[in-house]
Parts: sequence; C-alpha cells; structure tokens
Amino acid sequence: MASNADFVQYIADQCAEAGEIVTRKMFGDYGIYCNGKIFGLICDDRFYLKPTEAGKALLRKIELRPPYEGAKDYFYIEEVDDHEYLSTLVRATCKALPEPKPKKR
Repeated sequence: MASNADFVQYIADQCAEAGEIVTRKMFGDYGIYCNGKIFGLICDDRFYLKPTEAGKALLRKIELRPPYEGAKDYFYIEEVDDHEYLSTLVRATCKALPEPKPKKR
C-alpha cells in the first residue's frame, strides 16, 4: 500500500520549521529531506525517522520498526500532529546525520 499524497504533504508541512523540506517518491513510497539530507521515510501512511542518539534523546516514545520488509529499523513516529515537536526532532536528527556525499557526474 502506497502513501496518500495528502498525508505526505501533511508530514512535510508539520516538519517545515526545521528547514527546507522536500519529499521524493521512492519505490512506491517517499523519502523526506531537510536542507538536502534525507532524514526519514513515509511508508504506508506512517512516518519513520532515521535513528540517531540526538533524536532518541528527544523522543516522547521510542519505538523501532522497519518501514518496509527487509529494511533496517527506524524510529516510528506515531505522534505527527505537533509541528513544534516534529520540527525539533528533524533539526536534531539532521544535525547528527553526516553530510550527503556529492553526486558523481
């Protein structure tokens, strides 16, 4: 089951205070980026955040799940209606993630 475009846009809007949020369709679902860094996935109308210690320290509830079969565990974010909370999580997570590798030409 793919994610609903309205849900994807809702998650992007909820994270907007963290920076420039972009979603990209990937394998039938979506990757979500902040200022060029992929920080999460939206799969089957569920939001998953890449696990980092910085993100873990801010989570209200820690639940690890794979976003799709065969994937590594991500933090499953059930509470998506608090935009300040999500933006804070995204900022902390992105700060802890490495810079993306430059694309080869």
